[in-house]
Amino acid sequence: MNIAVAYKYAPNPQDARVQPDGQVDWSRAKPAVSENDPVAIEMGRRVAAACGAQLIGVCVGPQIVGAAMARKNAMSRGFDRGIILADDQSAQWNSTQIASALASLIQRAEDVTLVVAGDSSIDDAQGVVPAIIAGYLQWSAFLDVIDCEPTDDGYRITQRVHGGTRTVRVSGPCVIATTSDAVTPAVPSMKDILAAGKKPVDVLTASDIDCDDIGITTVGYRKPPVHQRKKRMFSHADELVAALYEDEVL
Repeated sequence: MNIAVAYKYAPNPQDARVQPDGQVDWSRAKPAVSENDPVAIEMGRRVAAACGAQLIGVCVGPQIVGAAMARKNAMSRGFDRGIILADDQSAQWNSTQIASALASLIQRAEDVTLVVAGDSSIDDAQGVVPAIIAGYLQWSAFLDVIDCEPTDDGYRITQRVHGGTRTVRVSGPCVIATTSDAVTPAVPSMKDILAAGKKPVDVLTASDIDCDDIGITTVGYRKPPVHQRKKRMFSHADELVAALYEDEVL
């Protein structure tokens, strides 16, 4: 039995710059493991340890994700091995194509019964890839997961829902997306970093896998409209409430 964690090596948006036309300039942003993915890796590591499974990291990205530093960065976080698609062609792929490629990598890993992912990547932040992976694998998908425990025939999953939490038992393989605060990820030690370079990592290209060619074209960008403020001051709360009703906010 294997457990896979889908992670993304992405540029940090704190280093990005929004251009006048609304497009984002990523040229100065340094890539790293996406901010929310260490949480998913830590949860995957705990589940793998509880059931004696191997933890496999899967990633799709440009050639840099296959570089030695990027591989060591990822493997030091607790993976036993990795399967990476490193191809500059993937930079033009949309979320559906990336999810399709990740599903292919997961199938290559063999005997995977659980896929863990972060709630969204730090750059695109669309939050749809885990569910699309589940669609390609034809597995169940659970989002906003705060806990996952192995059972005899599957997993016991706790999700954050409106007003509280929900716990479900699922038999068979599934895909889960963790919340950003589900667990506290461990910081790689020097021993972890040194050992990471010796862990096996398969580096593939786009020609090595099957990936759906889903055509989506971005037709433009624009900034959100700027609304003029009324700059009204209120001396009492009832005046504020009346104004909110007047403007149909309440």
